[in-house]
Amino acid sequence: MFAIIKTGGKQYRVTEGDILRVETLAKDPKQAVTFDQVLLIDNDGVLKVGQPTVQGATVEAEVITHDRAKKVIIFKKKKTTTYQRTQGHRQNYTEVRIKAIKG
Repeated sequence: MFAIIKTGGKQYRVTEGDILRVETLAKDPKQAVTFDQVLLIDNDGVLKVGQPTVQGATVEAEVITHDRAKKVIIFKKKKTTTYQRTQGHRQNYTEVRIKAIKG
């Protein structure tokens, strides 16, 4: 059984027990979080497709931790004009464990 959920502007394929990195959520570690934007549920080959979401379907998860991703370096350079810029970015994320898929 798996589901496709939408959170933080992105879509994720989840099954029970998965550990997932999503955009930062305003929850403390060990708190429960419910994703109600479920786009699809597959229950052993029986599909429920939402238009746009499946009515009454939820995915329950538990917040594990908040952290920051590995640094990404942005480097721009133009050869002939002595132009170069370096910029770094670290994205914040929340790690969640999927507990149950209901629907």
